[in-house]
Amino acid sequence: MLSVDELFAIDALLTEDEREIRDTVRTFANHRLRPQIAEWFEAGTFPAREVAPELGNVGLLGMHLEGYGCAGLSATAYGLACQELEAVDSGVRSMVSVQGSLAMTAIHKFGSEEQKQQWLPDMAAGRALGCFGLTEPDFGSNPGGMRTRAKRDGTDWVLNGSKMWITNGSVADIAVVWAQTEDEGRQVVRGFLVPTDTPGFTAREMHHKLSLRASVTAELDFDDVRLPADAVLPQSRGLSSPLACLSEARFGIIFGALGAARDCLAATIEYARTREVFDKPLAAYQLTQAKLADMALEYGKGQLLALQVGRLKDRGEVLAEQISAGKLNSTREAIAIARECRTILGANGITLDYPVLRHANNLESVLTYEGTAEVHQLVLGKALTDSNAFR
Repeated sequence: MLSVDELFAIDALLTEDEREIRDTVRTFANHRLRPQIAEWFEAGTFPAREVAPELGNVGLLGMHLEGYGCAGLSATAYGLACQELEAVDSGVRSMVSVQGSLAMTAIHKFGSEEQKQQWLPDMAAGRALGCFGLTEPDFGSNPGGMRTRAKRDGTDWVLNGSKMWITNGSVADIAVVWAQTEDEGRQVVRGFLVPTDTPGFTAREMHHKLSLRASVTAELDFDDVRLPADAVLPQSRGLSSPLACLSEARFGIIFGALGAARDCLAATIEYARTREVFDKPLAAYQLTQAKLADMALEYGKGQLLALQVGRLKDRGEVLAEQISAGKLNSTREAIAIARECRTILGANGITLDYPVLRHANNLESVLTYEGTAEVHQLVLGKALTDSNAFR
């Protein structure tokens, strides 16, 4: 019997180092995280402060960045690590993604040497947690409309506003906050490093989620938060700065969502082989096999696209539109696979004894965050037609 990866000979497309990294992360995720993930999901909690140092010890935090305690591994290796984490739960991959691809990447790309030295080593080790404050209650797909403002007051900056749907927000030590500033009469988006113990900073954990329950999500408020001049990320100027970080995180999702799909398929195939219906295994029915074949095919095509985007990124040749294509395809196909797997499991599929509906619920968020499916369709449409349909 072949696994879905063996069906497409995925290992033959990976280097020895990439396979070793993937297997190391898979072993860690299965032994440390998988036994408790259903419990965390049901309780709506995730022990981020406890798990972060263990993730750091494996080298997962900022693993694709160079220096400052980061491993400097390839983009493809990072993608494969995201896949193994999301095979356990999207919330785990989100925590790692926000830490490394958003908060740490913002500091690495746009921070001063002093800011990098101060924060990146501790963040890579999991001793310090970061969050990334871009999305606002009224501005998701249109971040350029943000209302959060930072105004100069002498040599200081004074920050006012709010952010919403912020992963790690209520457990973070440092928040990367994006705000409108005024530069020679023009509004310019700049990034700020805001220690979360700064007076006027408030983080409230959001509850009653039906998706990404094993993840810490918060709303941030800034009420006259006074920051020194060196709180600004000096190389950040314009909306292109946070969008560059989002592109890094979207890349991880290309692989990550497929990890959730693979886990659904593996659980469903095992169930279908052992579940008897009308005196023979469910897997022996043509309709079941047709469903499994179609899902495996979409997973395999998605995996090939993910690896192609990874290779392009490793060569420094990847386009933002190609990352959009990967994110759109992986999330759309992964959620379709999770839903179809649930039909094969029947009533058992709605319980936490099996991972499929948990993955499906999580993928509802993954489908829409860091660029909705519709936004990525428009990105591709613009690339293909040279006509901007966003407005």
